[in-house]
Amino acid sequence: MAARCRSDTRFHHVHGTNVRIDPSHTQATRVESFANGLCFSREPLEPGQIFLVEIEEKELGWCGHLRVGLTAHDPQSLEVVPEYSLPDLVNLGDTWVFAITRNHNRVALDGEEARAPARVQGFLSEPYLLIEQVRIPRDKLVGRSRPGRYSHILDDLYKMNVLPPTARRSRIGVLYTPQPNGTADMHIVINGEDMGPSARGLPTARPLYAVVDVFASTKSVRVIQVEYGCRYLLLPRSHPAEAAQAGTGGSSLLADPLPAGHPEAHCPSPGHRWPGPAPTAEEFLQIRVRR
Repeated sequence: MAARCRSDTRFHHVHGTNVRIDPSHTQATRVESFANGLCFSREPLEPGQIFLVEIEEKELGWCGHLRVGLTAHDPQSLEVVPEYSLPDLVNLGDTWVFAITRNHNRVALDGEEARAPARVQGFLSEPYLLIEQVRIPRDKLVGRSRPGRYSHILDDLYKMNVLPPTARRSRIGVLYTPQPNGTADMHIVINGEDMGPSARGLPTARPLYAVVDVFASTKSVRVIQVEYGCRYLLLPRSHPAEAAQAGTGGSSLLADPLPAGHPEAHCPSPGHRWPGPAPTAEEFLQIRVRR
């Protein structure tokens, strides 16, 4: 099932006292101190919709980093925006926040030993990130160390996925996935990798807003728009075989979500499927040039 999506994501006009939001409501900068940097999404998120930010500026001398999560509180209903997401906002209830660290961020499942995530080799060979029934174009989820339309294809930080989570240009997102029991799981995505369900049992009956705490050494972040061709790619839970066959064609949900010629459309045109391993970065670039 594919649900219609909003065209963009932006910050709410309600925020912490030390935050300045730019006129486009896509950049949040903490202008003083290390706290009072709480921000929220302007609208509640849809199931499977990711709220993605890129770290634009760091500030040395502080201990701690960006914090992200979800809250069932409408920002406009807050009499005072809390100083901290952890623990102040969480203590209000119905709020789930995840602190980003330099190294290990993966959440261990029940009965699973915590382990550091393995680095992905040949990152371009998997154009989509699959989180349960949600399929997200991986291209926008990974930060680039150098600007330019095609520079990220040749950028080792992009191809090898070794950008530290708290570094400049690192991209961090939050979303929730509905569960059969009527609740939802919260997932954090760091540079194109799912950290696992960092919270369970979220109430899907209430609107859920993204929380971004521009805290301590993180000074400024910018919202990154993730375009799905105005659709969230939700694979039906009743047909798990479709998820296993993702990328083999036959379903309208598997079409390239960006139109041909779009500056961020790095996948071949709709209907194109590679029968074997994905091409190398150089071959991939040649495909785009020929088109």
